[in-house]
Amino acid sequence: MNLYLRYFDKETLVSNVDEALDFLRSIDEIRVTPELEADLRDYAQSDVFFPKRYKVRSHIYFIIIKTAAETMLDFKQKKALRPAPNQAVADRRSMNEMVVNRLTEEKAGWYEGELSFKRVVMIPTTGKHEYRDTTFVARCKATSGQDCYNRIVEHLRERVDYRSQFPSAKGKNFNFKYLGRWK
Repeated sequence: MNLYLRYFDKETLVSNVDEALDFLRSIDEIRVTPELEADLRDYAQSDVFFPKRYKVRSHIYFIIIKTAAETMLDFKQKKALRPAPNQAVADRRSMNEMVVNRLTEEKAGWYEGELSFKRVVMIPTTGKHEYRDTTFVARCKATSGQDCYNRIVEHLRERVDYRSQFPSAKGKNFNFKYLGRWK
């Protein structure tokens, strides 16, 4: 992992923290303290890929960016800013797949579903309408979490204003639990 450092028009791409510290020491305006050195070493060893900036004086900073780029040209062309598979993205995808798998898992019986949605209601004093966050909980017989969601939304569409907004079954505004085969 390489480090890119920039202070105004002075910039460099180095392969370790010691080279980065040498670059910073070569700039008269930047004072390298033991705290700054320790912080740079922690940043270089961490899994954080966000750019980091350090204050030199009021409104004046230098930045440091972790990169997998081997040359300054690669870095400038935004090649290899991060290592190939980003673990956070992979984790998020696997979480979404788990939610979808759990939602579509066929298991006939009773379910309790909780849905938070935007309901359109009329304000009696003004005669105007507004959206209100509403939570609806129901127990129903279904074959899966998705079927439970569909039954709840179908029930609500017949009873609330047609402009009400329902969330996705995959989102955080719908939760369900399987209660068992018999009520």
